[in-house]
Amino acid sequence: MATPELIFQTARLRARPMVLDDLEPFVAYRADAEIARFQTWSDFTLADGRALIASLEGSTLGTPGEWYQIALEDRVSGGLVGDLAAKVSDSQPREMEVGFTLAPAHQGKGYGTEALRALLDIAFGSLGMHRVIAVTDALNAPAAALLERVGMRQEAQFRENIFFKGAWGSEFLFAMLDHEWT
Repeated sequence: MATPELIFQTARLRARPMVLDDLEPFVAYRADAEIARFQTWSDFTLADGRALIASLEGSTLGTPGEWYQIALEDRVSGGLVGDLAAKVSDSQPREMEVGFTLAPAHQGKGYGTEALRALLDIAFGSLGMHRVIAVTDALNAPAAALLERVGMRQEAQFRENIFFKGAWGSEFLFAMLDHEWT
């Protein structure tokens, strides 16, 4: 199989499009109950992973209205560390929403911070975004801390705004403007 194109590279990570070879490790961490706890999915299966990877074929980062998933692989081992997600707003084409998921074995090691900073460089650089946002469950303290570490600020707290996995949940909205990044 050909090597997927490089989206960005950091000291420890290669960011590239998701490929079918990512299926098993991708599903393994997404199926983990603690990972899924704050995510929109439950019981993530091989079929779900295969469908998501197939849906990305021919997609590109920065297409308005479409989520794009970026595989994060360890530069030394080549193993999948996690993924980033990015979606440019179709109504505000200079606004992007971002998200991230890391495999449990790779959490707490700075990979999320490293990857998100690189994605923000692209968002505010070559993609020309004016604003980048992220929404996280108000109970997901590690995600909120990561967003603060990269310089995003909490703009809002929505109280019990979403019926999520059988209960009302609250969310934080984080954001950053292009001139705040530079």
